[in-house]
Amino acid sequence: MPRPGHDQDMTENSRSFLNRRSMLTLGAGAAAALVASGGIAEASRPSASDAELARSLPGGFRSEYAQVNGVRLHYVAGGRGEPLILLPGWPETWWQYRKVMPELAKRYRVIAVDLRGMGGSDKPQGGYDKKTMARDIFELVRALGHRQAHIAGHDIGAMVAFAFAANHAEATKTVTLMDVSHPDESLYQLPMLAPPGQPVNVWWFAFNQVATLPEQLLAGRSRFLVDWMFDHLAADPASIGSRDRAIYAAAYDRPDAIRAGNGWYQAFGQDIEDQKAYGKITAPMLGLGSEFNYDYLAAVLPSKAADVRVRKVAGSGHFVAEEQPRTVVDELRTFLG
Repeated sequence: MPRPGHDQDMTENSRSFLNRRSMLTLGAGAAAALVASGGIAEASRPSASDAELARSLPGGFRSEYAQVNGVRLHYVAGGRGEPLILLPGWPETWWQYRKVMPELAKRYRVIAVDLRGMGGSDKPQGGYDKKTMARDIFELVRALGHRQAHIAGHDIGAMVAFAFAANHAEATKTVTLMDVSHPDESLYQLPMLAPPGQPVNVWWFAFNQVATLPEQLLAGRSRFLVDWMFDHLAADPASIGSRDRAIYAAAYDRPDAIRAGNGWYQAFGQDIEDQKAYGKITAPMLGLGSEFNYDYLAAVLPSKAADVRVRKVAGSGHFVAEEQPRTVVDELRTFLG
């Protein structure tokens, strides 16, 4: 989910890269093959449960649940040390951190959470504003017996991480935002039609605002959307393989899961209003920006927190933890200490 307004800040290299990705249209080929074989439902079926996936990772990871803030959250935890909470984005789940969790678990207690509405977590009718979702995570941190935690998020998870730091400063040791910041009024400047030469139109911002229709169109067909997102927004689409895509597609294939994921976007208006009341974040903040969004984060984050550093994740598209896991691990270790 590239940051709104990022097109003005893109480098020419980023533009030419995205144009090449758009011409390749790998997702269309994959989708056509699935339709021809009648295999779209099969392709969206995960090959393992969350419990099996968790056990497959080195570091003693286990799949668990907790009842907090009126919802049942699913999370995967492993390792020892200070708690590090990892919050995923759309259209993914906790599994997006699979490449970094084992290394981070050597130094930290790593807890990757399915947000309210995501994966194995509850999908209530409301509560998708980022302030409420941050309260979910705060209560989870407390339920797990921790006074403070390092909070790191990507995409929608980055928005929740920001809201956590803004609303629960006493529980925030550090906050890391991967490729996205909190919603602000710049969202209202997104054009309905992309100007000529803009390589990607963030059409899903509008699509996910629509009630009911996305569930009707995507139920049982989420693999098409998942493939499009990875094939167009990753520098190396192969970094998110077919099995991983099937895991994500299965998590968003049901009408309730599509509705819940859309709820994160439908709450942006409330998020924008909530942020107006936030002061500067007091916890140390790290921004990890892709080739697309580094310039935006470098320009905006210093105005949102008192202690900020921003690093570029070279060679990465939007999905930094999957595309450049070594860089993400190294930057987190350096920042967290």
